[in-house]
Parts: sequence; structure tokens; C-alpha cells
Amino acid sequence: MTGGLRGLVPAGQHRALGRYLVAVVVYAVSEGVAFGVLVPLLIDLIDGRTGRAGWWLVPLTAAAAVGWVAHYYLGSRALRLSTAWRRDLYTRIGEQLVRLPLGWFDGPRAGEVPQLVVGDAARVAGSVFLAQALLGALLTPVTIAVFLLAYDWRLGLAALVAAPVVVAALVLGGRLSARTEAAQHAATAQAGGRLVEFACAQPTLRATGNTAAGRAALDEALTAQHRAARREVVGSLPGEYLGELGLQLAFTALLLSGLALATDDALRPARMIALVVLGISLLRPLDAVVGLTGDLRGCQASARRIDDLLTVPPLPEPTAAPASTAARAEGAAARATGASLAEDQATGAHGGPPGEAGIELVDVRFAYPGGPEVLGGLTLSIPAGRTTALVGTSGAGKTTVTKLIARFHDVDAGAVRVGGVDVRDLPSAELLGRVALVFQDVYLFDATVEDNIRFGNPDATPDQVRDAARRARVDTIVDRLPDGWASPVGEGGRLLSGGERQRVAIARALCKDAPIVLLDEATASLDTENEAAVYAALAELAADRTVLIIAHRLDTIVRADQIAVLDGGRVLECGPHADLLARDGRYAAFWRERERARGWRLRHDDAPTGQPAPEPAG
Repeated sequence: MTGGLRGLVPAGQHRALGRYLVAVVVYAVSEGVAFGVLVPLLIDLIDGRTGRAGWWLVPLTAAAAVGWVAHYYLGSRALRLSTAWRRDLYTRIGEQLVRLPLGWFDGPRAGEVPQLVVGDAARVAGSVFLAQALLGALLTPVTIAVFLLAYDWRLGLAALVAAPVVVAALVLGGRLSARTEAAQHAATAQAGGRLVEFACAQPTLRATGNTAAGRAALDEALTAQHRAARREVVGSLPGEYLGELGLQLAFTALLLSGLALATDDALRPARMIALVVLGISLLRPLDAVVGLTGDLRGCQASARRIDDLLTVPPLPEPTAAPASTAARAEGAAARATGASLAEDQATGAHGGPPGEAGIELVDVRFAYPGGPEVLGGLTLSIPAGRTTALVGTSGAGKTTVTKLIARFHDVDAGAVRVGGVDVRDLPSAELLGRVALVFQDVYLFDATVEDNIRFGNPDATPDQVRDAARRARVDTIVDRLPDGWASPVGEGGRLLSGGERQRVAIARALCKDAPIVLLDEATASLDTENEAAVYAALAELAADRTVLIIAHRLDTIVRADQIAVLDGGRVLECGPHADLLARDGRYAAFWRERERARGWRLRHDDAPTGQPAPEPAG
């Protein structure tokens, strides 16, 4: 094991792996010894000395016995080691994913996780078998070379000179084949992507009556794949023949060297034949060595990708819990002993005193890795128990604010405080326990509706789950599902519509009963029939919680206790709807534009059939 592979060996498996590698070495050397002992045995048999040849069966049998014992040990240990290694990698990757900053999952590396788990972990664990094959392909020829040099240094030297030539020919041939293989692999991947795209786009293509245009891209990709496959077959032939040519030339050179020595009476014919056979046994495994080194490079690449994931530093955790954490623990104990809901609300329901739900962002500066600054000195106070709406153009930093509050990332400068405590001084579990998040892109688990709602609070009673569902109007969805509450929603919630998935997510937040709720376009996909019902649920959420909502719907914005207008990573204006309109600033202009657009849509909807709708003013 080399490089990154060695660093991924399970902590308790180093000694077992060492014993396994020793057994591999013993097996490979014993195989070479067996080949070496065959030479004097063959010479005596060819010369008719059968009695003397029988004595060589003793070391040959001993070498075979040692190899058999070593091979038995390898067979019993290889699978066990590989399985333990794979299980350890799965555990370490899983534990690391839990520790990673939540913002890491917004980046491009998150898409590599399935490949890491499915492909790379299996490939790294499979390097146990690769080590056996590679060491065998190296050590057996080395052992044979020692015997060959001892029997006749001239033929031994000829074989050693031929070996680099064979390796060079095999490497060059492999590179020639790899070029066409890479092109064919890329073409196959492109065709596969086009096929999936064509299948997924069927509703759109059929709705537009343009299936031929959609098929054209697929046909082009399939044609390109066919051309690439044909080029691979033709292009790989020179590489394959070059490697075989190198082996055949080396065999020929070795045979000619032996014949030359035998012709000059420098080597007896029987000895020459046996040594040439031994030399061929030395050169033949080199073909496997070249192929196995490519597999080793693949394992090392997989190990580097896994190591890159495992070395991503998690966000630092505080060494000691702040005083507010102890207060929350005392409050939870009091509730566990029977404190009433009214008492909870009086002292700050949902996890502590009312002040613990207040949020402050003070001179916050933040930029995503490798990108421009998103927030440049943003300061905003979000009062506890009130609803604050964030508005602004795309890219103003609205979603980034919610992610910094939930500590998906740490700020570059300034501070984000929850309940007067910097989020960097709160344990992650403590912070996320106070926050419920409902984003526009809702993900549901491949489980039942009830299980997805309960995920917000695993300790919730059935009545609490049903109550949260009722307030989010999920009960109306359940009524028409074939299995009711036990109906599966499919992977990612694909069996529900976008609006239905968001309503389940809102029910999950209600079930969690956290003091702070962050909503990012949570009502964007709701249909008109249920929009008012969900707004009522959100109003109930906001009654005794701190709610930060990002929305573009006018009704949502108007109902907020305060509205913060973001632009260029800063808060330009902040206040209630009426006050901001009276200022006639950025928000007032934004409001007039939205009203004008809504009026145009209403006129468009009311326009008689067949007549054009009036154009929006301005």
C-alpha cells in the first residue's frame, strides 16, 4: 500500500494487513522457487538421470507446500480484510459527512459523494486483492531472475536486458489504447446523458409536439458513440499488437541467445532448453505488471478523492457551552416535570427565554470560496417573536443571510448572534435545534408522509404529528392518497407535486416547534386553492416564533412586522411596509414595479379570448 492508500488503512487493521502482505511475499517467492527448482529436474530428466531427478522433487514439494499454506491463508484473509476496510471507509465517510459544514453541500464537491461511496470506497478496499496480484507479478519474476543468474549469468543477463524492452513496449501500447478508450468512454457517457435527457423530457417534447427535435440530439450522440467505438477497436489494435510484439521479440532474443551458446558448446542442449523455459517464465508476468500498475493508479486516485473529503475541516465547535445552553437545559427539565404550555410561552416557549430567539447580524462580510464578496458589512436586527421579510434583487445576499444564521458557513468578518450569543460559540446541535429551515428546494425522504413530518421531531406523538399536518393542510393531501398516512412519497418526494412537498416541509417545521423559522421562498410552488391555508399556518408559526422569510409575493411581504431591503450585500432600508412606502425609496420603487406587474397580469387574465392583453406600463 502506498501514498494515500496507506493513510486509509483502518486503525486496527495495520498488523493484520502486514501479516497478509508477508503471506503474499511468501507465496510469490515460493512460486518463483518452484520454477527455479524445475530447471535441474528437467535437465536430469532430459539427460536420462531419473534417479537424480527424483531428489529434486523434495525441494519442489517443499516450495509447493509453503505456497499452498500461504495461498490458503491469503484466501481466508483477503475477503475479511477487504470487507473490514470497506466498512471502515463507509463509517468514516458517513461520520465526516455529518461533521462537514452544511455549506459544503451547496458546492460542486457534494455531487461526488455517491461516487465516493459506491465506486471509490469499493476500489480502495479492493486494493487488498490488487496487492496480491501486483506483488506476485513482481516478486515471482525477481525470484526466477535470481535462479537464472545463478544457473547461467549470460542467459540471465539476456533476460534482464529484454525485460525493460518488454515493459516499454507494453507501456507504449497501453498508452495508445488508452487514448481511444478515453474517447469512447466520453462518447458513451454523452450518449447515456442524452438518453436520460430524452426520456425525462418526454412530457415537454410531446406537449410542444417537437419530439423530432428532441430525438435529433440523441441520434447525434448515438452516432458519435458508434464512431468512437469503431475508432477504439481499430485504434487499440496497434497498442495490443505492440505489446505482444515486444514479448515475442524478447522470447526470440532469449531463444537465439540460448541457441548461440549451445552451438558454441558453451551450454549443453538440455540445460539450454530448461533455462530458456525459465527465462520465458520470467518475462511472461510483465504483461500483468503493466496492467496492474494502471489499476494501482486508479486505486490511488480513488484514495486521494476520499482523503480530500476526509480532510475537509469541519466548522470549529466551542470548547464550552455558553450560559444560554445551561438555561435551555433547565427549561427543558422544567417542561419534562410537567410545566404547562402557558408557562412555557411566558418564559419563552420553543427552547428558552424570549431573548434567545432574537437574531443580530453585525457588520457581516462574507464571500463564497473563490467568489466575489456577497455581503459587505451587513447589519440587521431581527426581533424575537416577530416576522422579518428580506427583499431585494437576485444576488443581493438574501439566501446567504439565512445560511449564515443556520451556520452553513462562518462569516469572514463581523458576527451573527442568536439570543445574544455568537453562533460560533454555540454547539452545532444546539444551534440547529433552535432553527427550523424550509427552503424552496424541498427534499423528502423515501418514506411515508407521516415519517417525513415526524423527521422534524422524532419524539413527537402521533397527535402532534397530525396537528402539525392539519395546520399545514397536509391532511387534505393525505385524504386522497391510497394508503393515507402510510403512503410513500418516493425518493425526494417525487410522488407529490412541488406545492405538496413544500406543505409537508412546513408541517415538518411546525412539528419541530423550533423558536426560529427560516423560510426561503417556501410558498413559491403553492397552488391558489391552498395558498391562503398555508399563509394561515405561517401566521400561526409567527405568533410566538422569530420568522425570517424570503419571498417575492406581495401578500407575504406586507404581513411582515419589518421588511429589510438588501442591495449589494447591505441593508438599504428596514421598517414596516407603510413606513417604507412613505419614505419613497428603494422599497417603494420595488413595490410600484410589483403592483404594475400584478396589474398587467390581472388585465391579461381578464382579456377576452382571442384579443391581445394590454402591455404593462413603463
